[in-house]
Amino acid sequence: MHKHLRYLFLFVLVGCGVTEKKSDNVFFAGEIVNPTSEYIVIYKGENLIDSARLDKNNRFSLELDSPENGLYHFKHNPEYQYVYLEKGDSLLIRLNTMDFDESLVFSGSGDEINNFLLELFLAHEAEEPLIYAMYRLKPQEFHEKIDSLKQSKLNQLEILIKESDWSEKEREIAEASIVYNYYTFKEKYPFKHKSYTGNKVVDKLPADFYDYRETVTFENKDLTYLRPYYNFMVNHIGNRSYMSCSKGCGIKNDVVKNHLHFNMHKLGLIDSLVEEKDLKDNLFRNVAFDYLLQIHDTEENNKMFIEEFHRLSSNNKHISEINELYEGILNIQPDKEIPNINVLNSEGEKISLKEIAKDTKTVFYFWSGTDKRHFDNITRRANYLSLKMPKYRFVGINLKTDDAKWRVMIETKNLDKANQYRAENFEEATKALVIYPMNKCIITEDAKIVDAFSNMYASSF
Repeated sequence: MHKHLRYLFLFVLVGCGVTEKKSDNVFFAGEIVNPTSEYIVIYKGENLIDSARLDKNNRFSLELDSPENGLYHFKHNPEYQYVYLEKGDSLLIRLNTMDFDESLVFSGSGDEINNFLLELFLAHEAEEPLIYAMYRLKPQEFHEKIDSLKQSKLNQLEILIKESDWSEKEREIAEASIVYNYYTFKEKYPFKHKSYTGNKVVDKLPADFYDYRETVTFENKDLTYLRPYYNFMVNHIGNRSYMSCSKGCGIKNDVVKNHLHFNMHKLGLIDSLVEEKDLKDNLFRNVAFDYLLQIHDTEENNKMFIEEFHRLSSNNKHISEINELYEGILNIQPDKEIPNINVLNSEGEKISLKEIAKDTKTVFYFWSGTDKRHFDNITRRANYLSLKMPKYRFVGINLKTDDAKWRVMIETKNLDKANQYRAENFEEATKALVIYPMNKCIITEDAKIVDAFSNMYASSF
């Protein structure tokens, strides 16, 4: 039995003394050791439900007025975790931010399902290295081992349910947390196996390898924000698109490398399969962000993709965000002038990126005071590259750091102040320059963009 699952039986005992639920309201309270924020915020899906400020003893409490039964999540910036709530629950938590998930403990009415979901999350995290080693196995052996691991956890769940009074929805959430995690491993298997061994096994899978697909639901609102379920959906859509494209679209070369066609195919599949509105919107968003941010396709192809996106998902709740991303990418194509964003120099004076890049070959790279390790690595890399490529000026743009801290950091690192600037408006900078990932850099010549999606660590830099 997995080390984390050893504790699952203990959770039955925790709730033995819980009093009967007498109210439709939910009481949620607890203590945060070493807090990293002043607040606890609770969400249902993407909607903020309530928040509470920590008191002088780092404790909080809040009461929800007759909330909908189901899965929520609470956030103590920058961390978050699930919490399952039902009417009448009085749930307490205690955690230490130094070891957020591992230290989190639930007690009170409603603790059984929450402790189970937490221990399951930790068990799956610890199990991942084993699964990655298993991707090298032949199809039948992988199939049998994955099914065995899944069934073992389902058996543990059955024992817990027999010992406690679980609602139908609690059981559904717990079971889905188990099965969809293992279904995801199966969706990944053909591609991971080929990556690790070089062997193509798509046509050699056991006849019942994907039998679980007959039971997959695409319209269950209660599962939409369950991590294992959503991760499964992302991989399932990618896998099915690959399979159907390979057989029915007449593409001779690698389907995935035909980026525009493959991602438009995924949009079509989501449109035809998924019924639940939030899940559909989120999956559309996932494909759009993956394509626009990762592929860096031509302007013409990006236009074709966004037109298809609008055709299939014109009422998507993320439409403004995706349109902003598309416009941002459109504005930083090769030969266009770098966006006229103002930054602050070491004297506190405003200066535009166009002015900085004028008449020079410039590489803009980015860092933030919130990630010390990244700051150390990226500035070291910039120093190295500036020696190797003296014709280029390497300019650091700081994001999301107050002025005093920024100055201390550049002083401590002995960075050239003439080549260090601070973005005053974080949102404006990140949207206009499409700063993702943080290792990206923008190469310009005389303020015109050469490559807005280069990488400071790429061997081809």
